[in-house]
Amino acid sequence: MVAVLLKQIADTPDKERGAIYTKREVVEIMLDLLGYTSDQDLAKTSILEPSCGKGDFLLPVVERLLSSYLQHGGCPSAAYNNLKEAIQATEINEQSYLLTWAKIKKVIVAHGISPFDADLLTQSWLIHADFLLVKMPSGFDFIAGNPPYLRQEKIPDSLLLEYRRRFHTLYDRADIYVPFIERSLNLLRTNGQLSFICSDRWMKNRYGGPLRNLIASGFHLKSVISVNDVPAFTEEVCVYPAIFIIQNALCNDATRIAVPPKTLEQLKATANVMNLPVENDQFFREMSGVVLAGQPWLTEANSHIELIRRLERDYPTLEEAGCRVGIGVATGADGIYIGRYEDLDVEDERKVPLIGTKDICHGNVIWKGRGVVNPFEPDGSIADLEKYPRFKKFVLENEVLIRRRNVASRAGNNWYRTIDRISTDLVTTPKLVIPDIKGTANVVYEEGRYYPHHNLYYVTSKTWELRPLQTILRSRLFQLFITAYSVKMQGGYLRFQAQYLRRLRLPKWENVPLDMRLALAKAAVGGDPTECDAAVAELFQLSDSELLTLRLFKYD
Repeated sequence: MVAVLLKQIADTPDKERGAIYTKREVVEIMLDLLGYTSDQDLAKTSILEPSCGKGDFLLPVVERLLSSYLQHGGCPSAAYNNLKEAIQATEINEQSYLLTWAKIKKVIVAHGISPFDADLLTQSWLIHADFLLVKMPSGFDFIAGNPPYLRQEKIPDSLLLEYRRRFHTLYDRADIYVPFIERSLNLLRTNGQLSFICSDRWMKNRYGGPLRNLIASGFHLKSVISVNDVPAFTEEVCVYPAIFIIQNALCNDATRIAVPPKTLEQLKATANVMNLPVENDQFFREMSGVVLAGQPWLTEANSHIELIRRLERDYPTLEEAGCRVGIGVATGADGIYIGRYEDLDVEDERKVPLIGTKDICHGNVIWKGRGVVNPFEPDGSIADLEKYPRFKKFVLENEVLIRRRNVASRAGNNWYRTIDRISTDLVTTPKLVIPDIKGTANVVYEEGRYYPHHNLYYVTSKTWELRPLQTILRSRLFQLFITAYSVKMQGGYLRFQAQYLRRLRLPKWENVPLDMRLALAKAAVGGDPTECDAAVAELFQLSDSELLTLRLFKYD
């Protein structure tokens, strides 16, 4: 069965199986950063390419290996015996495998090696298989590549189950590149190095936690270069890539974090100095404590991180201080469940007024009249269709489309439920609502009249008063936290997701003096950023150096 499923994936077009190809200039830069260069005696080393595609990485690797071999006195007639274990590469797609075979053989022959030996070498180097399942030797000196970008929903359930059985980092909604990194790291020899270019989401997101834990337990993050703005691939793709180098070694050396280059030329200039012994502020900075037991990797300026770590030591998290963070409702079929409140032809008990990002205007909630059908009773049970004739009519008229949702297939008799349970108590609960993707925090007070849509996160509290809390969440200090922990989107936008909001530190409400409570509440109503920042700085007792750090922090 697994073989059949693998063939289904292997035979799909490049984009559908997550194949994205890297520009030659970027590959050369990555190999240079690894130290896989022709002036070294590469015949004495071994290198792995886990997903070679059409040879973007493998061709430069072969060229460097053969050039090095000949420069160091290697004989073409003995090339097979001397080089057969120097390279290992896998490719799941047969067409790409055969194309790469032909390209590699041509390069080998061009270096004076016989066609017969070229076939033998190519055969020893290339494997037509799934890297995550095929048996592999270990002890590689170098591993380089661009692992596939394949979401879990594209993988058949039986195959995904097998991957999960083998790789503990395939956690939550992790992309397939995550277990590629796990397996590659475990194939490195001691002090061996890995260089990948792939999405940077796992470095901070929840699903990357197990992989970050693995790296913290026995590896050293040598360097990271964000290439979000660099055209690193042969076609334009919607990913947020970074180049990172990880060494199979435990050491206390700092991590080199590059100043993000904007062009290929700037990337080349950065790479030229990344391995030099002296820190260069123009191109990179050295940071300690980036990798901490599964925590998101903080790669901002050192002074910012010191301030964040101090607050994390001294204060509880938002939820430990008595606040609750949540996200609005996802229905699975907004076109059916959501509409003008007055036009939703169901009983009043079966609908609630809804707000989304379009209802947030100039720091206020201005309801545009939408509502969402609510299939849930206040106690959390699913509403009985026989009890609500108009709701039943609505459900049956839309049954075909409602049943197409994944949640419907899993819910049995509750097939007409929304993905998320709607709690009517939340409608009447005062809350702070925060749009997900923004350049700066847009934290809006909602007095308790509406239910949030899934593009809004919300904060409620039974201990903290919301106006003072709004001041903190609007502050420059909060923005510093979000910028450090959040993944970056195109255009410099940030994600204000629950996993990042929960990292904010907050004193217990009972520990906030009355005059401070009043100052925070006044700043929220006034909305003056300077007044907000001053009140928050006093609340957290920021030192002069911490105040300077905050003033120098740029986020707009």
